[in-house]
Amino acid sequence: MNLISIPANPVPEDVVTGMLKTPDGVSLRFARWAPPSGRKGTVCLFPGRAEFIEKYFETVRDLRARGFAVAALDWRGQGGSQRQLRNPRKGYVRRFSDYEIDLATFMQEVVLPDCPPPVFGLAHSMGATVLLRAAHQGHRWFDRMVLLAPLIGLPGLRKSMATKIAVRALRLLGLGGAYVPGGDATVMQQRPFIGNLLTSDPVRYARNVAVLDAEPSLALGWPTVAWADSVFRMMSLLAEPSYAIKIRQPMLVIAAGHDQVVSTQAIDEFAYRLRAGSHLIVPGARHELLMEQDRYRGQVLAAFDAFVPGTAAF
Repeated sequence: MNLISIPANPVPEDVVTGMLKTPDGVSLRFARWAPPSGRKGTVCLFPGRAEFIEKYFETVRDLRARGFAVAALDWRGQGGSQRQLRNPRKGYVRRFSDYEIDLATFMQEVVLPDCPPPVFGLAHSMGATVLLRAAHQGHRWFDRMVLLAPLIGLPGLRKSMATKIAVRALRLLGLGGAYVPGGDATVMQQRPFIGNLLTSDPVRYARNVAVLDAEPSLALGWPTVAWADSVFRMMSLLAEPSYAIKIRQPMLVIAAGHDQVVSTQAIDEFAYRLRAGSHLIVPGARHELLMEQDRYRGQVLAAFDAFVPGTAAF
């Protein structure tokens, strides 16, 4: 599907869009933007769970203003990519490593052949975790990576353990395609602004709601049992002390100080063990760091500028 443009969120200029087919037969939507004339370098932008390329148009403009080409991907089962179940609102994946197939296909068919090097990764939440796992496997597609609020653990250990046991039992009973207990087709990003866990910026929040109002097919409801079970298994691997130590990819990990979606403490402990990484926490920020108020978002962009070569002049 084409990118959705609304007055509050127009598509940045010079875009090429298309669909990819993964080796396991899933259609993925991508978009890429050329760099300004005479400039080199590409930032690959990877959203989190239930997000979509349109949500990051503002960030695309920020990156192109810094002289970069930009390439972005919708993960399988969300955004404009192929949904995995008959009910398109169900967030489903058989195993977390399926996202790594998406990443490899995108890099090999879009980024490496068509985007100018050097290549950098900028990823949020679940997308950041996919990049972490790729780095652990030894893939060196990126010169450097900036990972925002990666999904390494969930807040509330006791509650998470109880949920982990419940979803595993439900999956063993053959209910992997059902919503997690208490879940439904409700879209978190379309809930009222008051009390939301994603951002303290009402304007950016309303803009993202308006995109979903204009194109409801982009929306995704609660996760399924299979998705949750896959994520819990993935988090167990990341919790092993030796996991982070084996990663040699230069990276900057940025956590949100007031994150109630993923565990900032888990991010802090993981990043501390990285051999080639550094990390920081943005005090007061909620989960979606690039959708936050300028006083928080500006800190993220400043850290990006300091870490990624080629942005110093900006």
